[in-house]
Parts: sequence; C-alpha cells; structure tokens
Amino acid sequence: MKIKFLGAAGEVTGSCFLVQTGNIQFLVDCGMLQGGREAPIRNRQPFGFDPSELDFVLLTHAHIDHSGMLPKLIKAGYSGYIYATGATADLLDVLLPDSAHIQEVDAERASRKPRSQQGRHYGLTTPIYYMADALQTLNHIKEIEYENIIDLAPGIKCRFQDAGHILGSAIIEIWITEGDNTRKIVFSGDLGQPGRPILRDPVFIEEADILVMESTYGDRPHRTTNSTEEEIVDIFNRTLPKGNIIIPAFAVGRTQEVIYQLLQLARHDKVNNLKVFVDSPMASKATAITMKHMELFDEEAKKMMTWKKIGTELPNLYFTESVEESQMLNKIRSGAIIISASGMCDAGRIKHHLRHNLGRPECAIMITGFQAMGSLGRRLVDGVKRVRIFGEEINVRASIHTIGGLSAHADQPALINWAKGFKKAPIHTYLVHGEANPAEVLAGRLKDELNWNVHIPKREETISFN
Repeated sequence: MKIKFLGAAGEVTGSCFLVQTGNIQFLVDCGMLQGGREAPIRNRQPFGFDPSELDFVLLTHAHIDHSGMLPKLIKAGYSGYIYATGATADLLDVLLPDSAHIQEVDAERASRKPRSQQGRHYGLTTPIYYMADALQTLNHIKEIEYENIIDLAPGIKCRFQDAGHILGSAIIEIWITEGDNTRKIVFSGDLGQPGRPILRDPVFIEEADILVMESTYGDRPHRTTNSTEEEIVDIFNRTLPKGNIIIPAFAVGRTQEVIYQLLQLARHDKVNNLKVFVDSPMASKATAITMKHMELFDEEAKKMMTWKKIGTELPNLYFTESVEESQMLNKIRSGAIIISASGMCDAGRIKHHLRHNLGRPECAIMITGFQAMGSLGRRLVDGVKRVRIFGEEINVRASIHTIGGLSAHADQPALINWAKGFKKAPIHTYLVHGEANPAEVLAGRLKDELNWNVHIPKREETISFN
C-alpha cells in the first residue's frame, strides 16, 4: 500500500492524497491551491496520476481547497463516484458552479491583456475548467451518512465521522484489507475548534494504524471566547461612529459563524443598532443550506433556535444580491459592517470593498480566518503598507485586526486533545494542512507528550507500507 501526498503537504491548501493498494487506487480530497502568484499555474498542471484509473474519491468537506479541483478531475476522465455527506453535497451545488464562474471570468479578464503583459502567466487565459464541468461533477456525488460503514471496493470500507469544521465536514476512517492484514487509515480532514458556535465538536477516533492529521494552527492557541468578544466590541465602538468595518469571510461556514457571533453580542446587549451587510450571493445560499441542516447543530444552537430569530435580534441584517446593490455599499462612509467573500481577499466582491476602505484610517479590516501565504489577506496580516487592487496602488491606512478566536480550525490545544482520544498511538502519523512552523511545533508536542512517531511529508512524497 502507498500514500502519495499530492497537496496540502508543507502548505495548508490544495488537499489531495492518492492511496494505492493492490489493484485499487483512490483519492481523498481533490482541492485547489489558494494564495500566491504560483497557485493559478500549479492548479493548471496535469494531475500526477491518470484520473480515468481511479476507483473512487472520498471528500472530507466542501471548501474549495479540498473540493475545487473535482471538476478538473471529471474533465480529465474520472467517471466514478465522489463520496461525501449530504450537507457537503448541498454545499457543492453552490461552490463548484461558483468556482467555475470565477475561472471563466478570470480567464476572460486575462485574455484582454496584451500578450506582452501576460508573460509567464499567458496560459491563465484558459479556465482550469468550465461551468459544464462543474455541473457534470455534481452528477458524480454519492451521499453517505455519518457513522455508517460502507463498502467501497473488495477489501476496502470506510466511515465518515463529524469533524465539526464546517457543515458536513468529515473525519474519514478507512479499513484496507490485503491478504490476512487489515490496516486502518484515518484522514482527519480539517478539524473544528471545540466549543465554537453552531456545529458539534469533532468526534474522537480511538484507533488508527496510519493517521493523516491537519496542523494549520499547530503552533498556537486561539483567544478565549470572552477575550474575542471584548476585542470585537472594542473594534466596533472605535470604528463605526466614523468608519466602516470590512470582514473578509468564506461564504461557507465563516460567514454564518460571524453572523451568529454578532447575534450573540446583540442578544446580550454588548452591541446595538448594528447595520450588517452580507455581500455575497453564495453566502446567502450557504446560509439557507445551513438552516436546512439544523440536525447538525450543537445542542446550544438547537435549543436557542437562533437562526430563526435573526430577523428580530439583528433587524438591520441585509443580504445583497445584485452587483448594483454591492456597488451602493461603497458609498457608505460610516456605520456599516460589510461581510464579503473571498475569505483570503484574493477574489470576489471583497476586493471592491477593500479598494474603497483600506485607504481610510477611520475604517477597520477584521480578519477572521486563515490566510494562505501569498494571499492579499496574508499580506495585510503581515503589515504591508501598500497593496495593488485592480491595478490601483492603495496605501493601507485602515487598522488591521486578526480575530483568531473566530477560527473554524482547531488550535494547538484542541489538536493535542483530539490526539489524546486515541487509545494507543497510531503506528505512523503524518502532519499535513500546515505551513512549516505550525507543523513542526505540533510534531514536537506529539512526540514529546504522547510519544508518537510523526513525519511531515513533502509535496509529491510517496510513503510505502509493507
């Protein structure tokens, strides 16, 4: 048996793992690389395998860095099933067509540039895939329920468990039998932060021979809920009287949690009369899907039925749809909280709002999620003084705030606590979905405290198991 780490190895995005055993080979995730100038080029490179020879695909969750290359896979000849939870399937109905639309728009924009200005990026005038490929991909999704063990192929079965990261996210347990030997592989996917609003906590897994585990925040803890609330309230009080607050947020998961957080603050009279604009048609659809799957909420969210109270608790919550409505937001000079995608500030409507507010010292930018190396959001977090948006140089005068307490990823204490759920140490543990320092720090903690055998694979590295 072999595992080839095709993506999210030494980096956070681009999740893709090829498992080969006997005559069977399959993928876990097929995600898009995000952030940095090299991402569009790398995403266009051929797969390091023949898609037509894959037997099936297992998908941990719907985020584009885990699912975004599935249409490319279909386009390249894959014809089998893509196994995912029902909530993930619903989200893919929104996310994959949107991704295709972005590909087509970006390619058309690139084609308008003189070839002399395109340089090594000339190939970007062709989309990675088209809308037809995304729609065709949806026909390959096969929904499975949490906790059910299913047979995938002779000698291979799996079970999806709740990862608590976003709606429908899964930890995948896989049993592979070769001859008289059965090995259990566990892919953690992205693990959620315990105690976060809306979703249930990640399920603890008790046994694994091979563990492929995320390490995004493996080097640090998040701020406490109380500390996070105090920070948000302080930003609101200082900013809204004279300026706007811009919140880049992924349309799936993060936007809904930010709304929930604002709702909680309003219910406890910590903030009042907020004017909140969710400027993302995809976020509106994702919010509707979230409400459809209330069976996946944690007990507190179910008890409060919070989502049904949004209209009364946050009366000034608006979901904008049209381009004209979005453009009107940029005429507001103060008092607006604008939540918009993309979460890393590299595409979508958020770039327009940053263009109109970054240069204003009375405004604030609230970063609520992970920012990949090379992304515009990461540059803002790192303190860059000037950025280029739509060809315009903008001085960064707005205050930049990183609100780690709102992260949907497990922090270091949560990752270690989840690891302690194993009754005995996995024989092999591989840390993925992390940059070098977080992965190395987490590896050290797992080795020192739990006496685990931990390896941090490189991209394209293949591990063989006898």
